[in-house]
Amino acid sequence: VIYAVDTRKVVSLRFPTFWFEPTPQGLFMLQVAFGQSKYYSDNLSDNIKRGVRQKLRRGEWLNLAPFGYTNNPKVRNIEPHPTNARVVTLAFQEYAKGSHTFISLAQFLADLGVVTRNQTPLAKVSIKRLLTHRAYLGFVKHGDEWFDGNFAPIVTPALFEDVQKVLQTKERPRKRKIKHDFPFTGLFRCAECGSMISAQWATGKSGGRYRYYRCSKKRGHCSQAYLQEIELTRQICARLQTISLCDRYTDWMLDKVKMWEREEIGASQSEVQNLSDSIKANEERMEKLLSAYLDGDVPKEVYLKRKDFLMRALAALKEKMKDFERGRNNWVEPLREWILDTKQANFDKSAHFAAPVPSQFVAKRRALLPTPAPKARASSHLSDSEVSFCGRGEIRTHGALADTPVFKTGAIVHSATLPYEIV
Repeated sequence: VIYAVDTRKVVSLRFPTFWFEPTPQGLFMLQVAFGQSKYYSDNLSDNIKRGVRQKLRRGEWLNLAPFGYTNNPKVRNIEPHPTNARVVTLAFQEYAKGSHTFISLAQFLADLGVVTRNQTPLAKVSIKRLLTHRAYLGFVKHGDEWFDGNFAPIVTPALFEDVQKVLQTKERPRKRKIKHDFPFTGLFRCAECGSMISAQWATGKSGGRYRYYRCSKKRGHCSQAYLQEIELTRQICARLQTISLCDRYTDWMLDKVKMWEREEIGASQSEVQNLSDSIKANEERMEKLLSAYLDGDVPKEVYLKRKDFLMRALAALKEKMKDFERGRNNWVEPLREWILDTKQANFDKSAHFAAPVPSQFVAKRRALLPTPAPKARASSHLSDSEVSFCGRGEIRTHGALADTPVFKTGAIVHSATLPYEIV
């Protein structure tokens, strides 16, 4: 500007609070004004950068909150939105199943009211940005680097990693293996022709997908119709409510649960110690990595990649530590309640439990038709055959029962043979 004034290309400059004439005194005052403005701009930039560094040290979010969070001006940080946070969690859970595409997930979010300003579903790039945004893990991004945040995460590290695995699988669709989810296949047999019961998906008029079970008709003509999974589940639940265990079985199972609970307490203490050591080791690796980067021994690209990996691993370890602090033996009480429920259920006094025999499941006229099982011996002692469980061609006696995941998780393996018959 000074050179333009000297060459007479700029004759005069006038501002709301300052103006000058093309004289030596005017040029001097102009240089002073330019120097003051440059000093003010540089000083303001340094102050802003200093404030950003302070916010990063405190783990505070720097700008407008992402979707799922809301800015709280009182604490100058973000916090989960009461409604949108649940929508984000639901979106991660749905996509982790592997049955959604970006378009279908955008339509799913549109049904929940998450749309653009033009009231249209989100674009595919917006869906991918949402599924890969690490702010939902409690991280803060500044430039190309992520830092630990001081706000509550919306999704767990395990759920986030499951979504990333699905995203990687979607990028290579040829290697993707589609697995149908039919939980009741292999359990039932048609009462008319004796063929096994198969399953298939059906799409309704509104676009909903439903599971139906039918006879496979491998042995010729069969007149049995389709049965929806909801109705089949209702009948199975109603049938299970009529089954009960005698006292000697439930007492033996409760004693096993107590033994597993004591073993779990001892294992939890050692596991907590191992997690604490792993967290401390990861923190030390983070400090060494930062020191190597500051000394110039590690390139910035390698530093950012390695730091991102360590931060995600550290977040996963801290989440496991929280689970242990809440109590790892959360499966004990549900399993104990399930055993007591089987003891108190209403059942026919003439139906008893005997040694496991190959169970026969029959579906006829869209209903399950039961027949009483053989009666048990009058002895109160549990034999090896009575406490064994037959499933998928294996025999599990009470000696190896403690290692069976069926009871430890409180779940029932569909292929396991029940000690009674349904015919």
